[in-house]
Amino acid sequence: MKIGLFGLPNSGKTTIFNALTQSDAEVTAYAKAKAAPNIAVITVADERVDRLAEFYSPKKITYPTIEIVDFAGFSEGSAKKGGFSGDQLTAFKSLDAFALVVRNFRDDLTGDPTPLKDLETIETEFILADLIAVESRLEKIRWSCKRGKKTAELEAEERVLKKIEIQLNDTRPIRELAFDGSEKKIISGFQYLSKKPSLVILNSSESAFGKNSGLLGEISEKWRVIEFAGTFEMELSKLSDAEEAMLFMKDMKISDSARDRLTQCSYETLGYISFLTVGADEVRAWTIQQGATAVDAAGSIHSDLARGFIRAECFSYKDFIECGSEKAVKDQGRFRLEGKEYTVNDGDILSIRFSV
Repeated sequence: MKIGLFGLPNSGKTTIFNALTQSDAEVTAYAKAKAAPNIAVITVADERVDRLAEFYSPKKITYPTIEIVDFAGFSEGSAKKGGFSGDQLTAFKSLDAFALVVRNFRDDLTGDPTPLKDLETIETEFILADLIAVESRLEKIRWSCKRGKKTAELEAEERVLKKIEIQLNDTRPIRELAFDGSEKKIISGFQYLSKKPSLVILNSSESAFGKNSGLLGEISEKWRVIEFAGTFEMELSKLSDAEEAMLFMKDMKISDSARDRLTQCSYETLGYISFLTVGADEVRAWTIQQGATAVDAAGSIHSDLARGFIRAECFSYKDFIECGSEKAVKDQGRFRLEGKEYTVNDGDILSIRFSV
């Protein structure tokens, strides 16, 4: 999974990046808009993997990871002024989701926080960038048609792009549009910014943290949202003493680390779940889309498993813990053989039977 941190200058993105990744990236006001992003990979903690490892004593334990990319802040009008370079747009499009960081602390340079206005500005910039891309592509299609290269495929693409153009001109993101199967296929290669799944990180001051239920409620009408006390949590991430860190978290009424809260929100935003594989060689958690089938799960492990899929041996993590062993799971009739169309559930433990 790859998550990009976006926000206006001085929103505290790099502070959040450091809190999430335990990095020491330089925190500066008004960094250059085209500065190289900060990048780090974090591990997705999963206590189920830890518990299963206690039973199987594997040679290797593998957790999913999230790549966090902290992009330089951009200002209002960036899209029109060419503030997004070709390299930046390419990098944006490779992301699975955007995390929009908005300032909820007073700043000497920018004054009182305006998080709702900031969110509107960010969304508008993405919409304008998409509109520029759509209009450019439509112009190319019209030019091709004038030169006698009109085809059914181009006509179909033009219809979808005009539908998108209307949406964007109404200052509405593409993700709110409904597309049928053929339309999705036509636009799949474009990866529009306002089509990306997005979540919001409300970056509050230490004194304001936990006192923004009304604001969080307003934001949650449109986005999934989590609140961080950015500067506090950046300092917290640097503590080597776990007990001391827990005491500070308790004082702030923070139940989980910034990393764990972002992970949960990201999985919910993207509709991801985890299934598990176990054995003496490795215990591992795998990330797949909710609603994925057993064949999809097999393919996430290796394409040969999907190609030669026969059956999936399956039992749940919950059943394993309740029974205490694989043998007990089988003895109590909780072990199953599932076919290709089986919908994988979060916490399923799978072993794929296959033949290539």
